Amino acid sequence: MSLERKFYIICGHYGCGKSNFSMNLAIERARMGRKVMLLDLDLVNPYFLSSGYKEMLEEMGIEVIAPLYANTNVETPALPMNLNLVFETDADVIMDVGGDDAGSVVLGRYFNQLSNVNYELLYVINHYRNLTATAEEAVEILREIEAASRCRATGIVDNSHLKQETVWKTKEKAFSFVDETVALTGLPLIATTIPKFVAKQDGVQALMEQNAERKWYPVDIYVRAPWENE
Repeated sequence: MSLERKFYIICGHYGCGKSNFSMNLAIERARMGRKVMLLDLDLVNPYFLSSGYKEMLEEMGIEVIAPLYANTNVETPALPMNLNLVFETDADVIMDVGGDDAGSVVLGRYFNQLSNVNYELLYVINHYRNLTATAEEAVEILREIEAASRCRATGIVDNSHLKQETVWKTKEKAFSFVDETVALTGLPLIATTIPKFVAKQDGVQALMEQNAERKWYPVDIYVRAPWENE
């Protein structure tokens, strides 16, 4: 990816893997020597907050701006008071936005600032999530997100997976869904994520090379629900 300053907005359906993708993107940029700011804007789902990994991210040199009262027993976190810093910094900014239109409406509050930023709004899709199993459903969710946020998507990220049960066939079976979504939206496919543990399986690297047009993006799995951790 380019070393020029980037402003990423990561949106998608609940549970599609936005936060895990956001963290991988932030870590990648930091390892490239970039100054990175990760903004957690998920005020909807308390279980999958990228800010829940703040200590780990900060050890990597990534500045994390989290919702007020995130990861506490307060049921409704609030927007961070220093949110405007993202429009003043010279760092790469990655905004991890809450799911669907309910989570994306917060972007609408900052429409004026965002309209002056050359942002990339990446729509993360997962063929195996409820309500986005078909391309038509995925497009409907995207249109709701765009209406709520008043921002337009610029690209699609295929993050189709079945958590730890993901294998090569999991990715392959999602290809037609992704291609149809790309065709219906007219948006480019920016990346296809693949868990690194899958990429290391026998024969998978050769299959990835045969399907290089998918723009493979190997990811570590950082974000887990509380019940998935030991």
